[in-house]
Amino acid sequence: MRHKLGLIVPSWNTVMEYETQRMAVNGTSVHSMRISHTADTQENVIWMGTQVPAAAKLLAHAKVDVICYGCTGGGFIKGQGYDQQLSEEIKAATGIPGTTTIVGVTDALRVFGATKVCVASPYEPWLNEKLRVFLGQSGFDVLAIQGLGTQAHSTIKPEEVEALVMSVDKPEADAIFISCTNFGTLDIIESLEKKLRKPVVTSNSASMWKMMRMVGDKSVVPGGGRLFSEA
Repeated sequence: MRHKLGLIVPSWNTVMEYETQRMAVNGTSVHSMRISHTADTQENVIWMGTQVPAAAKLLAHAKVDVICYGCTGGGFIKGQGYDQQLSEEIKAATGIPGTTTIVGVTDALRVFGATKVCVASPYEPWLNEKLRVFLGQSGFDVLAIQGLGTQAHSTIKPEEVEALVMSVDKPEADAIFISCTNFGTLDIIESLEKKLRKPVVTSNSASMWKMMRMVGDKSVVPGGGRLFSEA
């Protein structure tokens, strides 16, 4: 079994390709295309979405089996429905099934039956608020959301991410969501699940899970946690 998975990532992202390739099994390969992005402003994140179809067309030259727009904020920035619109634009531009990170996240949380979630991110307050509203529109009760107020997402060490998650968790939460594809989480998912005794869904794990399930691959992947072993 060998699949070719396609990613569209913001140009500054150095984490998503690394983590998804680590999760690739059975000879699966990950191929990426970049969209110019060097600062998180609402204007910039919305502009990236306008570039997705053209980026998907170039990625289609590699004859990938599925294409994921791998920017979490890029999928929720305009509210509920925009994530599905982007997925449809990818398919329309290429004929290849498309998805987005936030589609993977909400699908993953629903698979666990999670309705009450706590959210950790590197984001500044304005972007966390957009995420809180989107998750609420999507049927989730956000019990707590906490960011680090930084745009240097990829520089945050795993132990700092873990501390953030531990601080945001509430006992009544059904699951934890760690947002941002440029936020290193793969090394801490399983240890967090053991400590918190609940599923931990991350932007990168959910993106990989969604792409694999779309191509019919139900493999368990290294470090991916309960999402892959149970869903």
